[in-house]
Amino acid sequence: MDIAHKVFVVTGAGNGIGREVTLQLLAEGASVAGIDLSKHGLQETARRANAAERFTSHLVNITDRSAVEALPAEVIAAHGQVDGVINIAGVIQKFVKVNDLPFSAIEKVMNVNFWGTMNMCKAFLPALLARPAAALVNIASMGAYAPVPGQAVYGASKAAVKILTEALYAELLDTNVAVTVVFPGAIGTDIAANSGVALTDASTEAPAYKTTSPVDAARVILTAVEKGKFRATIGGDAAAMDRLSRLSPKHATTLIAKQMGGLLAG
Repeated sequence: MDIAHKVFVVTGAGNGIGREVTLQLLAEGASVAGIDLSKHGLQETARRANAAERFTSHLVNITDRSAVEALPAEVIAAHGQVDGVINIAGVIQKFVKVNDLPFSAIEKVMNVNFWGTMNMCKAFLPALLARPAAALVNIASMGAYAPVPGQAVYGASKAAVKILTEALYAELLDTNVAVTVVFPGAIGTDIAANSGVALTDASTEAPAYKTTSPVDAARVILTAVEKGKFRATIGGDAAAMDRLSRLSPKHATTLIAKQMGGLLAG
């Protein structure tokens, strides 16, 4: 897909990868409807973009189905059409074992990561199908295929996004909608703080891991949109674990457990 002159909806546009995707889309001549929970975050994205009417801010909780269902009409009223939806908004859990994670935290992660993505897909698919060419991109995680101790529910939510997206790809094969699933590894964002998760004392003693910058992550996502890719990984860690998890799932799981176990409280 040629990005210039297209209209994209981006969730999580107020920070991190979502902000960088928004800025790069605008830089390539697209228009963007930015979705986020943070008014301040959206204002900062708008300030950095300096794109006038090509960027609109929409303060919406993607877990609120009624609010999401009202978004397509709102975006079309502002921009005239919707050519792409990029679902980036997500949260992690506290770094604890499932046994120590309250159901309230479990439900929050599933509601944002899975149901938020589902709400956006269901709401915008009719608009995408009405376009000559369209793109639907869902952000999963390396954790969808390489389970991280203390992030079991996060990984489960992203595994659900993976399967949902791959099934949508199959269902939409004979349509104009290109469907892509993206698997980021460790990205240098404020997702922990934005998720309301305070890192444990144990995490400060865990080894440091190389992270991919949000700018580089956004470039991978835009390239996937331009080429209509089925899937993409972000970062050497995600690519390596993608290969290893297919060759030896048990070895991959054990390796991650040994490397990342230090993040667990207690």
